[in-house]
Amino acid sequence: MHRKTYLLLFLSLVMVAALLSGCAGTQAKPSEANFQAPVVSLEEMEVAHAFGYWYFSKGVKPTKGNPDNVGAPLDLAFTFNVENPNKFPVLLEDLKFSVAFEDFVLNTVGTTAAQWIPPGMTNQVKVHAHFDVRQSLLSLLVTGGFKLKDKGTNAWAQLEAWWTGIPKYEVPVSVQEGAAVFSAGGLTKVQMFTGQFP
Repeated sequence: MHRKTYLLLFLSLVMVAALLSGCAGTQAKPSEANFQAPVVSLEEMEVAHAFGYWYFSKGVKPTKGNPDNVGAPLDLAFTFNVENPNKFPVLLEDLKFSVAFEDFVLNTVGTTAAQWIPPGMTNQVKVHAHFDVRQSLLSLLVTGGFKLKDKGTNAWAQLEAWWTGIPKYEVPVSVQEGAAVFSAGGLTKVQMFTGQFP
């Protein structure tokens, strides 16, 4: 009785192994002709952390620590869908993009946390972008002076509008100059992407 049970179990395992090896054998292999870069699209942007709007110059004596020019932080989390149209798995190696509030690019962020995307499937990638009033002020003063003047405002007024409006999702935030690096079978593809929220 036990010999029949073991024999049936053995035959079942052999059949499963044959089936799995057959499936693996039919999977397409990456080549220059059939490797398509996966599609990256912005799914959502969320305000992960917001601490109001404030700024202290280094002339202000802090309760603890040393004085410095510091401003309120703002943490945004961007979730991307990464769709693999290939019949083989693809490795996402690197993803980078710039973040703009309205038309003003303020930061470039990314991730090098690699992940495999199965054939015909869609993965999600979440990337946090950290901002603070001081860093954003410097960026605006260096690159956005003329645009602010054309808009009829100044850096301080613009920062306050963003820091108070973004937590309420009242300010358009865009992903610009996005680039994702993918590899499969020794081949590499770069996919460009953009996105807008809301």
